[in-house]
Amino acid sequence: MSESSRTVSCPVLGEELDPVTSPGSEAGSGVLSPLTEALFQRHFGGAEQGLDSLSDQLLRGFRDKLLRTCSRREAWRLLRARFPPLTWLPWYPWRTWLLGDAVAGVTVGVVHVPQGMAFALLTSVPPVFGLYTSFFPVLIYTFLGTGRHLSTGTFAVLSLMTGSAVESLVPEPPGGNLSSTDRMQLDLQRVGAAAAVAFWSGALMGCSRCSSASCPPSCRSRWSRLSPVGLRCTCLCPSCRVSWDCPSPDRSATLPSSSLALLVPVKELNVRFRERLPTPIPGEVFMVLLASLLCFTSSLDTRYDVQIVGSLPIGFYQPSIPSLSTLPLVLAYSLPIALVTFAVSVSLASIYADKHNYTINPNQELLAHGVSNLVSSLFSCFPNSASLATTSLLVDAGGHTQLAGLFSCAVVLSVLLWLGPLFYYLPKAVLACINISSMRQMFFQMQELPHLWHISKMDFTVWLVTWVAVVTLSVDLGLAVGVIFSMMTVVCRTQRIQCLVLGQVKGRQLFCPVRESSKLCQVPGLRIFRYPAPLYFGTRGRFRQTMGQLLGLERQEELAKSHGSAETGAELVQVVILDCSGIIFMDVTGARELLQLANQCSAARIHLLLAQCNAPVLGTLTRAGLMDILTPEQLFVSVQDAAAHALESLLKVWGEGVGGEKIMRGEGSFRDNKEDRKRKLDNG
Repeated sequence: MSESSRTVSCPVLGEELDPVTSPGSEAGSGVLSPLTEALFQRHFGGAEQGLDSLSDQLLRGFRDKLLRTCSRREAWRLLRARFPPLTWLPWYPWRTWLLGDAVAGVTVGVVHVPQGMAFALLTSVPPVFGLYTSFFPVLIYTFLGTGRHLSTGTFAVLSLMTGSAVESLVPEPPGGNLSSTDRMQLDLQRVGAAAAVAFWSGALMGCSRCSSASCPPSCRSRWSRLSPVGLRCTCLCPSCRVSWDCPSPDRSATLPSSSLALLVPVKELNVRFRERLPTPIPGEVFMVLLASLLCFTSSLDTRYDVQIVGSLPIGFYQPSIPSLSTLPLVLAYSLPIALVTFAVSVSLASIYADKHNYTINPNQELLAHGVSNLVSSLFSCFPNSASLATTSLLVDAGGHTQLAGLFSCAVVLSVLLWLGPLFYYLPKAVLACINISSMRQMFFQMQELPHLWHISKMDFTVWLVTWVAVVTLSVDLGLAVGVIFSMMTVVCRTQRIQCLVLGQVKGRQLFCPVRESSKLCQVPGLRIFRYPAPLYFGTRGRFRQTMGQLLGLERQEELAKSHGSAETGAELVQVVILDCSGIIFMDVTGARELLQLANQCSAARIHLLLAQCNAPVLGTLTRAGLMDILTPEQLFVSVQDAAAHALESLLKVWGEGVGGEKIMRGEGSFRDNKEDRKRKLDNG
């Protein structure tokens, strides 16, 4: 059924009565009656869908989806969704954007070369595999990613986590004095372990596509909590320390100190003068060229035993599937790496998408990073994700689309095929300094802690707990502790929710919490409550305690059984309206708790009304047996309709007696609101 066929045409105001008007006296007076869920479904809902069984609905949905998929239009839409460049490439402004993408791609590719080799050392694999990781994932993401300004490849946090996993899976033999053959064999085993981690992390991301339509805001605001991982990197990673070990202590610090003295000021200049510079200064490239030239002319590798990169293999290794012998251990390391990859990449893509006024698809992003990790692992690549440093460099250099990734791949490919011998004399100490300088921004994130404390003390606590866990335990355990603690804070905050007592703004159909204003109207015998939290096993106890205190059910039952006077009866709670708009979901225990409340209200002679229940919550309550206790006339679309019905019920009960006089004195606005609604309809 199409949308046009489901649309109901509305008559001109005044031609005929509203179909929701009850046939009673209210209809005769032209006043709209309260709208219950049953009336709403009868006149405006798709009640015919509820007649089918669950199996028929699933079968019909599968058949409709299959028919849509087999159509030519749906096939083209699916192809464009899986290959996002097809959506913007036909309208690509070649004359205005091509030069910017080319310059940005070449700039990022030049930075990828030293950074990839440096992060390979952080992963405990030979430097050439960092170049592979800077080529294959970038190429795959260019065709599958939706982030137009995102630059993928090696990332410091993932390299550190992968290096920890590799050294745990393939530890170095005791003693450390290995021959060249043994060292080569150890490197190959570690490369296989890193590729296996990338393979299974990609498989996890590919098989666990996100069902949400957008990236959660918490991901954007909290992804910087990964910075505690970087604080541990430069001081605990063995690959950074061993790279400048020299026999002479006074000379061992000369080369890394000089490298840092050049790299840090250059990066600071790029940050401070970002708007004035036509393109960022590639300090890493200059440092690599100067260090290689210095090592070649001074023979630092032979005279002072400075470790160098050595010969880089020309071309690529033969593709191979990672070994499955250590599958359980590899999966334990792959899961946190997959989570970090998705969180960092999608949040970074969302930030730049909002900045440049376009949208990303988190499902497609998860698929793109999963496929890039899975396929690139066949070529001996280690886990990869989006990189903040290269992404900001891409944007600052004038990049517009994923087309810049092709130019970046061309630069890395030229190094792998022809320019590799030029990096023979590159000292590993320089690569270690590139690692340190690349993570300087993570250290600066400590400056955001006072601002984070000012905004949310709970988020500050989560950041602090994650940092302490990462530093004292390990990267994987620290991130796990941070995630678990963050989930616990969410559960604790839902358990501390207070049930709100609502009152009406006089003369308006607006209900607000009584504690926010002392001028709100409350009808004697009527109480309106709102519970602004999910009702599940973790909050059912709090819900029961709060509702018991607010209603005083035990006292209500005693007074109801004593058959007091009319004035005493007017003080009793006769009608309770529960605003369910804040209950976004409900489990079985929550449904049973609400049914128990309905039974208690019935025993205390309290008329319970439910208002504004969403469809999943109402479905859960119905399947739990709500209709055995309540009637369809006790379920309303809005609080206003429930309040109007409650006022009518109270007036019928008390009539012109003491209770009726108190009701009319305390609250006449419900009836006034109904008359105002009719008057507005008559006036058009």
